[in-house]
Amino acid sequence: MRRNKKERQELLQQTIKATPFITDEELAGKFGVSIQTIRLDRLELSIPELRERIKNVAEKTLEDEVKSLSLDEVIGEIIDLELDDQAISILEIKQEHVFSRNQIARGHHLFAQANSLAVAIIDDELALTASADIRFTRQ
Repeated sequence: MRRNKKERQELLQQTIKATPFITDEELAGKFGVSIQTIRLDRLELSIPELRERIKNVAEKTLEDEVKSLSLDEVIGEIIDLELDDQAISILEIKQEHVFSRNQIARGHHLFAQANSLAVAIIDDELALTASADIRFTRQ
């Protein structure tokens, strides 16, 4: 069923509010419109893209959960966290993070990301790293 723009945008807002991790591709399929139409609707409604929505939801959840350090002390962006179990973060490697000669990311930035994420996982007021065993599984 084809909807007019106003109806589609209202349903788009409701859908994203209910399922913030839905992709533009999934929304386009659901509403029978192009991905570009969804992007234009989101822009018009000031709804951020998926990555920003994930970050916003994660930050709201994490502010209440993480005890061992403040979120601004975590290196990278935490996008998922289960206390005392696992977490996922994203670190965007920029020019200041690489060696100038060969453009390879400096290891201490990657370790800082992993270390701060490991500390954030601990469900306690104080957490420190005693040791680390780091293995890179791919470049």
